[in-house]
Amino acid sequence: MNEILLVEDNPDDVELTLRAFRKSKIANEIIVARDGVQALDYLFATGEHAGRDIAPLPQLVLLDLKLPRIDGLQVLQRIRANPRTKTLLVVILTSSTEEPDLKTGYSLGANSYIRKPVDFHEFVDAVSSLGMYWLLLNQSPPAPAG
Repeated sequence: MNEILLVEDNPDDVELTLRAFRKSKIANEIIVARDGVQALDYLFATGEHAGRDIAPLPQLVLLDLKLPRIDGLQVLQRIRANPRTKTLLVVILTSSTEEPDLKTGYSLGANSYIRKPVDFHEFVDAVSSLGMYWLLLNQSPPAPAG
């Protein structure tokens, strides 16, 4: 079963996302990183995740932008700069309505940019659609050799 890396610092949004995945019957294991440093440590097996088996990569990264320590755009930039992670599916899932965030997210290589709905039922629908497309229908790029 492929993992989903959820990078989110707001505990309420983490719980909401986990509930929405359960309600949508998405059974992938969800790994939660509470800031940008934890996300990068997980992906690159450094820091608190040093020594972890680095393969396989998560099937999908759900990335908030407004994160402590290292923000989401910097995380995305680091993901795209590394040959092993440059094709990793990254969906920005944020409450940001700032147009520069949208433009920068796509220019740095985000696969999608989704604004979090405030209403729980809308959020469940969004997560269900997200799961259906990115986890079932979309053909992911092959894993890099090495």
